[in-house]
Amino acid sequence: MTEQTYCDRLVQDTPFLMGHGRLSEQQVDRIILQLNRYYPQILSNNDAEKFRNPKASLRVRLCDLLGHLQRSGERDCQEFYRALYIHAQPLHSRLPSRLALQNSDCTELDSGTVGRELSDRGPVAFLACLGLAAGLALLVYCCPPDPKVLPGTRRVLGFSPIIVDRHVSRFLLAFLTDDLGGL
Repeated sequence: MTEQTYCDRLVQDTPFLMGHGRLSEQQVDRIILQLNRYYPQILSNNDAEKFRNPKASLRVRLCDLLGHLQRSGERDCQEFYRALYIHAQPLHSRLPSRLALQNSDCTELDSGTVGRELSDRGPVAFLACLGLAAGLALLVYCCPPDPKVLPGTRRVLGFSPIIVDRHVSRFLLAFLTDDLGGL
C-alpha cells in the first residue's frame, strides 16, 4: 500500500469531519485561530475572518476551510491535523484515515496512543496501590517490634510525620510515643 499524503487523508476524512456534532464551533474556531496565529502563511487574517464568520453556518465554514486547505498543499493539511490533534484529540483518534493506518500495521509511533496507555489503569489501580501502602504502614505500626528484625525501622518511621500533614502527624506520633521511649 502506498503511503497516504496529508491531503489524501484530508479528502478521506472530510465527510467524517463534516458529520453532525463531530466538531463544535469552539473547536473549529480554535483550529482556525491556531492556523492563523502560528502559521499566517496558511491562513491569512482575511481567510480566518471568512472561516470564523458567525453569519455562516458551521457546516459551510468547515467545508470552506477543508476545501481551502486541500487546495493549499501538503504542509497546510499537515498543520491542520496537528491543530485538530491539539484541540479535538478524541475526534482525531477516530478519523477514518487513522483507523486505516492502524489497520494496515503501520510501524509509526503514535504519540496519542502512548499517552493513553499510561492512564488506562484508572482510579481502581491507584486505590489498590494506596490500600497496599496503607496496609503495610499499619502492619509496621501495629506489629510488636522485634529487635532482631529491622532495628531502625521505628526510628525512621518516627521522622515520617515531619513530612506528613500536621493533622495526620498527631495520630502517628501517638502510636509511636510508647515505642520511641525504648530507643
